[in-house]
Order: sequence, then C-alpha cells, then structure tokens
Amino acid sequence: MSSAIPHRLPLAGILRLGRPSDIWFKPALSVVAAVAPPNLTLLALGRLDLAMYTMAGSLCALYGHNRPYAARARTLVWVVLGMVAGVAAALVTASLTSDAVILVTVGAVLAAAQKAVCDATRIGPPGNVIFTFISSASLFAPQTLGEVPGHLALALAAGAWSWLVGMAPGLVRPHGPERRATAQALNATAAYAETRGIREGHAGARAAGAAAIHAAWQSLLAVGDRPDATRRALERLLVRAEVALAAPADTDPAQLRAWAGQLRGLRRPLSLDIPGEYADELLGVDTELALPRPPLRRRLAPLVPIAARTAIGCALAGYASLALGVGRPYWALVTAASLYQANVTLTWRRGVQRVVGNVVGVLVFAALAPLAHANALALVLCCAALNFGAEALIGRNYWLGSICVTPMALLITEFAHVQDSTELMTDRIADTLLGAIVGFVAAVAVTNRRAGDRLEQALTEAERARESAARLLAEARPDPRALDGARRGLAAALVDLRATADAAAGEWWQRALPEDRVVLAEQSGHRTLAATVRRQGLAPRQHDPGTTTEDIRP
Repeated sequence: MSSAIPHRLPLAGILRLGRPSDIWFKPALSVVAAVAPPNLTLLALGRLDLAMYTMAGSLCALYGHNRPYAARARTLVWVVLGMVAGVAAALVTASLTSDAVILVTVGAVLAAAQKAVCDATRIGPPGNVIFTFISSASLFAPQTLGEVPGHLALALAAGAWSWLVGMAPGLVRPHGPERRATAQALNATAAYAETRGIREGHAGARAAGAAAIHAAWQSLLAVGDRPDATRRALERLLVRAEVALAAPADTDPAQLRAWAGQLRGLRRPLSLDIPGEYADELLGVDTELALPRPPLRRRLAPLVPIAARTAIGCALAGYASLALGVGRPYWALVTAASLYQANVTLTWRRGVQRVVGNVVGVLVFAALAPLAHANALALVLCCAALNFGAEALIGRNYWLGSICVTPMALLITEFAHVQDSTELMTDRIADTLLGAIVGFVAAVAVTNRRAGDRLEQALTEAERARESAARLLAEARPDPRALDGARRGLAAALVDLRATADAAAGEWWQRALPEDRVVLAEQSGHRTLAATVRRQGLAPRQHDPGTTTEDIRP
C-alpha cells in the first residue's frame, strides 16, 4: 500500500525566524579568523587569484563547534582531509578535460558521496554543502596537472590554520561544548517537567528532552574515558535530567534551569549543589564506551536513496544549466545539493528557503558591488563581513543566512578579476531556480522506500531494548551495571525511533506507516524507562500515575 501524494506542499512557517543558537558567534568569529589571514596574505603577495584554494581549507573552521575539544581535534582533521580529497579529485579532473558535461557528472558524483558520508558520520552543520560548493567550483577552475600539487598545498595549509582556530577556544574553556550540551538537556527537561507529564504538548516535550539528554551523553562519551571532576559533575547533572524525564511531577523546573544557567560562562560546575548519593548511577558509562560503533558501510546503507537523489538531481540541474547556456552550471549543481534533507517534505522547505534567500542575496550583492569593486582590500573585507553575517544569521533560518552566502559566493568569483555584475546576478538567479526546481523534481521521482524499512528496524530495536530492560526489572536483584546499561540503551533506541519516524513521515510514495505501533512503542518504552530510573533509586516513587506492572512485563 502506498501513501497518497500530499494535495498541497506546506508553506506555513517556512520563513519564520527561530531563536539564534547559543553559540552563534563562535562559528561566525571562527570563520572570519580562518579566512581573513590567508586572504590578506595573498592580497599582500598580489596573488588573490589563489584565494579559492585557501578558502577550501579556511571554511573547514565552520565544523565541529558542538563537539568536545578532544573529539573536535579528530573531527577537524577528517574534515580537512575530506575537503582536500574533494578538491584534489576536482582539480585533477579539471586538468584532464574541459568537457562541461563530464565536469558536471563528476561534480554530481562527488556531491552524492559528500552527502552520504556527512550524513553517515553526523558531522553536523553545515554538512555537505560547503564540501560540494568548493569541489564544484574547483571543477570549473582552469587548471594544469602541474599546478595541482601547489593548489592542494595551499588548501592544506589553510586547513591546518583552521584546525588551530577551531581548537583555540579550548585553552580558555576546555569543557565548553559539554557544558552547553548539558545545559540544553537541563532546559529541555525543565520544559517537560512544567507539563507535569500530562498537560498539552507533553509528548513532544518529552521527546525533545530525551533527544537533548541523549545528545549530551554522546557529547561526554565522545571524549572517551577521561574522568575528571568537571566531567563527573556534568554526568551527575545529566542523571538529574533523566530523573526529571522519568518523574516530571516530582521535579522542580526552576532548579533544573538554575543549574543550566550556572553552566554558562566560565564558572566551574564543581560549585553546584548536585545530589550525588547514588553510587551506581554512572555504571553504564563504561559499558557504553566499550560498545563498538557500527561500521561505516552499515551507516551508509540506509542513505543510498538520498545519495541517488543527490547524484541524479545535481547532474540534471547542471545539464539543464548547460542546455540553457548559463555560464556557471556548478551554481545549479550546488543549489540542488543544498536541498536534500531527510525527506521530501523537508527538501521542499529547504528549496523555498534557498530560492528566497538567494534572490534577496542577489539584491544585496547589487548594493555591495560598488563598494567591493573600489579595491582588492575592500573586496576581501566585504567577503569576511559576509562570512560573519552568514554564520550569525543562518541558525535563525536558512534563508536568512543565504542572504549573506549568496553575495559572498558572487564576490569570491571576482578574486581573480572583476566581472560584469549584471551577468553574475542573472546567472545566479537562473541557476538558483533551475537547481531548486530540478532538484526537487528528482527528490520526488527517486523514491525512498527504505524509510519504511528503517522505521520497522527502529521499532524492532526499541521493542527489544524495552524487553531487555523489563526482564532486568523483573529480577529480584538485577545487576546495577546491566540495569544502567539497559536504561541507556532504551533511551537511545527511543530517541532513534522518534527521529526515524519523523523522517519517514515526510517521505512520499511509500507504504502506510505503522503509526499506532510507533505511539505504543514510545509510550511503553518511556514508562519502562521511568520504572528503570526508579528501580535504581534515582527518582521518587510517589506521584507518578503512569507506571503499572505492565510497564515491566517482558
């Protein structure tokens, strides 16, 4: 049975502005610190035409800001190597052929690979778009094979500088990312506690709280087995957040928010009054650290339909641009690549945001062009300011950030020489519309029936995790380490189930989803999770009407 195609595509709320990220200024300042010195150095040397290659490494500074510094160090190394690998493939191809059809085809294949790897590794924002933007532009840069090593060296050097920029804040606030993640978990569970577990919106608040807690635990686990006083305090705070999720009626939301507020700034969490009388509450951390990560091949398998959409959509967008005679087909390719989200509905939303942001951004370019054309220094400074603006605004809504990204991309094309502004603006608008339309059509045409299969798998895993926890609860004296591991496994399975269900719900052309089974699995799973928390002695037993013997029955 197939789901019917929606009668209309949603427009409400697509352009609504959200709250800025708590650390919006960090990526904004980092990218300026990473981009400006290489560009100013090239300007002083009179070789601003090489800035495209240093930009490849400089833009790596956008990644990893939500990761602990030990994990960020590894992440940024892989980001730089991945960026340089993409540029290398593009430059070698450009040096071997000037056939635009071949170049677009290679760009589409690279875009699909970058999308799949970024999603599988959960690299986080800005995801694959920056990789695709750089590699696609490199494909259309005139190149000889002998020039490639030097250009790659520039990208690698700028990438090394980006690594230093990304790691520098750790000297001042070494636990900053973990503290922010813990604060977000506390605030999310405080919002759920305010519903008392029964008021309107409690289900959504509970899911948001569970996701925030899981993300915070992953942040701590990403550091590895490095216990210290600060991390121990953060772990205990996350246990308090888990207690709030299990017993919202017995939780003081104000206390949770107070702890979250004290985690901000440079104050140490060691001074917080955190209950710590539970000796076994953190036993599951060691268990989870010992679990092997699924191999990359297994994580890539569910992403095959999304990768196929990306490859086909990007290729068709580039070919359409070539057929219409637009001078820069890689802009259409990048537009298509930027659309693809977890499902068709989210892809549609991103397409609308991209078109609106790019059209307004072209108008901003028209206003800035006279200033940027005054001299090369003005051009470099305008690009730096737009880099800052893009990262400062994109967290509120994608279209708002695109208002800065679009003129920045247009100005970057003028690093080698000033070009006709009217032609640039016309090409950009044409490629944006082509990329958005063709890219969305490809998303609709390339079905993702694996979304339903992935939901069935997530349901099975959640039900197994619940049964495992229930069996332990039925024992007279369950092993504390096993019980804590079961609690963490069930919590992770429920978070994955909700994310998978949301993604599948926005897909078209698939069989009917087992919505009732999902709701039942979530309800029973969260009741069992609450019973597990109480069995460990972490939460009070009174005032919680939602638990019965059914909650722990295998």
